[in-house]
Amino acid sequence: MIEVADVFRRFADEYLSAHGASMPPSHRRAIADIQACRTEVLGGRLWRCEQCDAEVFSYHSCKNRSCPKCHSRQTERWLEARKAEMLPTRYFHVTVTVPEQLRDTLRANQRDGYTLLMKAAAEAIVELARDRRHVGATVGVLAVLHTWTQQLLYHPHVHCLVTGGGVSDDGADWRPARRAFLVPVRALAKLVRGKLRAGLQKSRPDLVLPDAVWSKPWVVQCTPWGEGEQAVLDYLARYVFRVAITNTRIVGLDDDAVAIRHKHRKSNRWRITRIPGQEFMRRFLQHVLPKGLHKVRYFGLWHPARRKDAARARLLLLLDRQTTQPRGRIGADAADPSANPKTSDDPRVCPCCRKGLLIFVRQLSPKWAQGP
Repeated sequence: MIEVADVFRRFADEYLSAHGASMPPSHRRAIADIQACRTEVLGGRLWRCEQCDAEVFSYHSCKNRSCPKCHSRQTERWLEARKAEMLPTRYFHVTVTVPEQLRDTLRANQRDGYTLLMKAAAEAIVELARDRRHVGATVGVLAVLHTWTQQLLYHPHVHCLVTGGGVSDDGADWRPARRAFLVPVRALAKLVRGKLRAGLQKSRPDLVLPDAVWSKPWVVQCTPWGEGEQAVLDYLARYVFRVAITNTRIVGLDDDAVAIRHKHRKSNRWRITRIPGQEFMRRFLQHVLPKGLHKVRYFGLWHPARRKDAARARLLLLLDRQTTQPRGRIGADAADPSANPKTSDDPRVCPCCRKGLLIFVRQLSPKWAQGP
């Protein structure tokens, strides 16, 4: 499989020579980390098969959030922790996309621009949902920032997972949303636009934006997502941990260009596009976020300050579910060990003979730390 790391090894030196002086530190770090990921540069462990004596090297990952090879175990732990926070209810998926005239400003002011965009989108959803004509309660919103298209073009937008209902102002009741309707999307688009404009005027009065940004309609979509824990996990796996491009979509690499697979939106068919190597580097790196900028944020009922309200909502929903389920089904999944199979803790099987088990031999020091 061709990897992003292979592309970087071929084109990074030329790219750094041309743009290194003006590159932000996060871009330099991403290039170095992705090239070193799971190689002897970072060190690792040496294993030996007890049956065929084959030696297997297991190198450390770089843990850079832009690396397509990292975070599998971290993701599993994060998902497991989120299970306790999610509510057993229906969910909606809301997508907010900014107009083209605003993109250059966001790219040049990522830390302020992205933060304000996510805040405006989530707070607008919470505000409209509190209207008695819609939900009449405080919903939970998990907002995720994405900045790319499948061809790695710059396209900033926010995905929001929204609870299909919320807690009343007094915290005593759970009020469900209608099955296929959360809030009116046109009103939501206008409110997001207004909140972002007010936020930019307050935080960054130095920015001058074209009038078309605030006069043209913004694109907002809202669709029912599903119900229960599986719907949440599907959402998190699909959006929260996605990087700009995965290694599986890179299908060709030569001295001049990179070939990638991407789905054409109108035809819904996969196509292959060749991108010059330097252009691929530029497109990929424009989606590397500044250090410390969080791409996932919680609002409304999921805000850390409202944990007690969220816990009460979970209890109310669980009690309501138990009263509506058949008596024999309540808690059946929790009581049946086969319903929640655990991952195996068996030792690793040798990838060479596929019969023997791997025995740990020794720790491998990072290559840069080794002596001559």
